[in-house]
Amino acid sequence: MNLLEVTGFLFGIAGVYLTLRENVWCFPVGIINVILSLFLFYDQKLYADAIQQSVYIFLLTYGWWQWLHGGFKKSLTITKSSSKLLLNCLMIWISGTFLLGSLLHKYTDASTPWPDSAATILSFIAQWMVAKKKLENWILWMVVNLAYIAIYIYKDLSLYAILFFIYLILAIAGYVNWKKQLHHAG
Repeated sequence: MNLLEVTGFLFGIAGVYLTLRENVWCFPVGIINVILSLFLFYDQKLYADAIQQSVYIFLLTYGWWQWLHGGFKKSLTITKSSSKLLLNCLMIWISGTFLLGSLLHKYTDASTPWPDSAATILSFIAQWMVAKKKLENWILWMVVNLAYIAIYIYKDLSLYAILFFIYLILAIAGYVNWKKQLHHAG
């Protein structure tokens, strides 16, 4: 355990809690968590995770703008994903995992190239779905959190394993909360 892991842990909990509450401050808090995590994961040779954190800076900035301005609409509300969108996300996940996993396996000394790549690509998809306020983002986060719990236990990053267990609980709560809001709006 080091200062990066402890600080990242604290900002990570705060960021997901704020997302669950639909509080726009989840984005700047998330950006701080991402920057801290980027350095931690690079040090641990979790390169897909480090790449993920770099991309998250842009995804979180995009989400921040979406939540503040609703894209080109006045406001953004929680919606369900279409079957077509979910199928497209599945295809992106499979091809992205294959591409990133292959690159990391062949060209780096990545510690866990395949599981890390699969979780990273699914995380990108889930984060994009958060920015669009798609209900299913929480289901993807549940899967991602389970994968990362295993990876972080393997890498002896116990605080991050605990953090992702907390994320798992928050993802379940987020799904329940957003589903209630969706039903009340419809």
